[in-house]
Amino acid sequence: MKKHTLALGLVAALGFSTTAVAGGAAHSIHVYKSPTCGCCGDWIDHLEENGFDVTATDTNDMGKIKAEAGLIPGLGSCHTAFVGDYVVEGHVPADDIKRLLSEAPKATGISVPGMPMGSPGMEMGDRKDHYKVILFNKEGQTRVFAEHN
Repeated sequence: MKKHTLALGLVAALGFSTTAVAGGAAHSIHVYKSPTCGCCGDWIDHLEENGFDVTATDTNDMGKIKAEAGLIPGLGSCHTAFVGDYVVEGHVPADDIKRLLSEAPKATGISVPGMPMGSPGMEMGDRKDHYKVILFNKEGQTRVFAEHN
């Protein structure tokens, strides 16, 4: 009887977790941004439209947030976010954040340096600049995680 109960428990647990994954359970992400930045709000909208549960904090001390996040020089943008164990810097597409969480590489996080036109939150009509999403670690090593045209 105990084996039967245990087996049913396992089936139920696996069934529910598979359903949650298949349904795309929302990831919580905490975004730090300047209170006057409009593109940051547009990026937050992009995340919410793609299933993220977003908490936003306005701050006038983004330099401190970026330093505490371990962001390395040259990768900065206007906002910094934290999801799971990762830092997300700048206008990173939601699908790249989901891929980061799914693949779970040993890294500090990902960044879209600067503010490229056409990236999420930086839409300007039909203009779409080529940009890269950079994976980085605390040792300062980087590699291209994704590219967008």
